[in-house]
Amino acid sequence: MKAGPLQLGVAPPANRAIAILDFFLRLIAIVGTLASAIAMATTNQTLPFFSQFIRFRAKFNDLPSFTFFVVASSIVSAYLILSLGFSILHIAKSNLVNSRVLLLLLDTAAMGLLMAGSAAATAIVQLAHKGNNKVNWFAICQQYNSFCKRVSGSLIGSYAGVVVLILLILLSGVALSRR
Repeated sequence: MKAGPLQLGVAPPANRAIAILDFFLRLIAIVGTLASAIAMATTNQTLPFFSQFIRFRAKFNDLPSFTFFVVASSIVSAYLILSLGFSILHIAKSNLVNSRVLLLLLDTAAMGLLMAGSAAATAIVQLAHKGNNKVNWFAICQQYNSFCKRVSGSLIGSYAGVVVLILLILLSGVALSRR
């Protein structure tokens, strides 16, 4: 099969398909990271203790790891929203190299930040579910059941965002190797 001459301003079909897939993967990552940040930031539960006047409350900002998770997920969500412009630009002109390299580097940094926030929150969730008898930290998820379920669900969305960012990094590598 012979390849025809390339026209200026017209992207090869394979590169355009990669750019369209990049756009949709970014939308999926935005949903995952933004939903996980919102779910974590709005998580709280109050339990009565001895009487209705004394209550224990669990909120996400009681733990610095959860606060870091919300900040990291929010930063990555904002970055992904801003990067949609580059993704649209790559659909129109898929032969751009410098902006693709920039997205590759920024996607890698965003993936690292999101993974760090998710790992920090996962460590605390594991302690909340299992506790640690060696240091007398008791599992609290029997009492704060809805708090733990919501936090765990938030982590699932965040790890889905990490997987999508890894796919975006691989996709950018494929797009750059085709040049």
